Amino acid sequence: MGTLSIAIAGLSAVILFIFGLDHFSKEIENIAGDRLRKSLTHATRIPVVGLLIGAGVTAVIQSSSATSVVTISLVNAGVISFKNSVGIIFGSNIGTTITAQLVAFKLTSFAPFFIIAGFILSLLRSRYSIFGKAVFYFGFVFFSLNLISSSLQPLQENARLIELLTQPQNPLFAIFFGCVFTAVVQSSSVTTGLAIVFTQQGLLGIENAVPIIIGANIGTTATALIAMFNMDIAAKKTALSHFLFNVGGVAMFLPVLLIFGSRLNRLTMDPAVALASIHLVFNVVTSIVFVIFITPFSRLIDTLLGEGKMDFQRLQLPVFTDQTRFLDVRDELEQENRNLFLFLQENYSNVTLSIETNYRGVYDAAEKRLEYITFVKKEYLAYFSKIVTVIDDENESKDLIKIINQFDYLFQIHDSIVDLFNAKKLMSEHYIELKSDILMLVRELSSRTLSLFDEIFRSMLSGETTDISGPIRELQGTINEVNRDLLPLLADPGRRDAGALTNFVTYSQRLKDKLVNFYNITLTQGWASGRSEAREDGTAQQPAAGEPARERQPQ
Repeated sequence: MGTLSIAIAGLSAVILFIFGLDHFSKEIENIAGDRLRKSLTHATRIPVVGLLIGAGVTAVIQSSSATSVVTISLVNAGVISFKNSVGIIFGSNIGTTITAQLVAFKLTSFAPFFIIAGFILSLLRSRYSIFGKAVFYFGFVFFSLNLISSSLQPLQENARLIELLTQPQNPLFAIFFGCVFTAVVQSSSVTTGLAIVFTQQGLLGIENAVPIIIGANIGTTATALIAMFNMDIAAKKTALSHFLFNVGGVAMFLPVLLIFGSRLNRLTMDPAVALASIHLVFNVVTSIVFVIFITPFSRLIDTLLGEGKMDFQRLQLPVFTDQTRFLDVRDELEQENRNLFLFLQENYSNVTLSIETNYRGVYDAAEKRLEYITFVKKEYLAYFSKIVTVIDDENESKDLIKIINQFDYLFQIHDSIVDLFNAKKLMSEHYIELKSDILMLVRELSSRTLSLFDEIFRSMLSGETTDISGPIRELQGTINEVNRDLLPLLADPGRRDAGALTNFVTYSQRLKDKLVNFYNITLTQGWASGRSEAREDGTAQQPAAGEPARERQPQ
């Protein structure tokens, strides 16, 4: 077999390996994306916990780049803080060592069984069929490595090439090569896996392979550095900490590599096993050292980028524990009900402002806030599914149902605001600019809608049913007027902006209806029932100042 044929076969096998690893990661994220994100949100201020979570998640999805990008997005959304994210970043490097261990100990021989099992599983009509592709690609990844190994076997007869690759080279050059190659293929697992296969074949000396896999740790931060653009300061800190952590690890081990690197070829153990073990030790030791010095490291990041503030105040999310009782959290849920409503009003204001002004900054801010509420919605749905298990009596059950209905309408309001934002996104994609007469209609409609928001919120604060029929009539009248004004404009083929505004009016009508429904279920039916908790002396407990009045239930 000629050298060119060997090169083409080897390159094809490498491409299949990269393809399989990428699709395996995507399949795992599709199956358990929300759960993986949820796992990352459990990171606490205890760095070791975050380290273990980061290592575990990365071991599952086999991509430290994916873990870091998801972590940065969660920090950007305010779900976790910068300090809590640092431990996850440290742990993500440890998780990537799993691939190296599997390859080094030649467990890839089981790859065909996983491919067959995954194919059969995907054909079955059962709930387990969703795992079929993930199992298939898991086997495909290691089958590709076997293919690389077999395709490169003829190169073992090329004495000149063997001499070139096995003789010690400048470790700084090898580190640079590992960094650049990993940045290109967007996966340190690819670099590490190939280095181990080449070492198994005797094509690459271990003293050259070690700096390559160390340099791969720096290259894998490229994805995170790219992802941090257009994010707030906390997310940028997380991306920068990922980069400095990996650079710091290389700098810490570089003197050892320069002094003792030439002695690596004297190791008596299997070169591939030795390389995988060095990879594991490098990542574990680096993570432990940085966890020990996490406080000064975090201060360094703060010094470089500044303390900074989040671009908007996040909501207080409920946390369910074994000690949670509905009676204790009921008032807190009502308070968060009001906070969420006010947050939604601000979201609506941002969305309509982005339509009126066409400023990119306002558009990005609105998009970020909407994504955050989508996350909040999932958190509340999960919380309500748990809190229902601690209901003690019928009154508490009625209270919980009413609160759940209130939040459900709030999230329906959110959905309508998202529809309005998508209408704006569609206009931006088709380069549609609103002319002055259309802008006046948008401003009038948004002003009336915000007035209805204000009236409902004032009623929520007072806890008393007020007459909001006036703002409702004014908003409905404005919607009708806008529809009438649009009719002659729609007949003009040159007025693309008029056609775009019809969706805005439709979504505004739906938003108005949902606001009215939320008001009816929240205030006209009273707040939650059964609120007069009896004191020990038998008198009813009065609501605190600012709290809504509570209905007395018959005993």
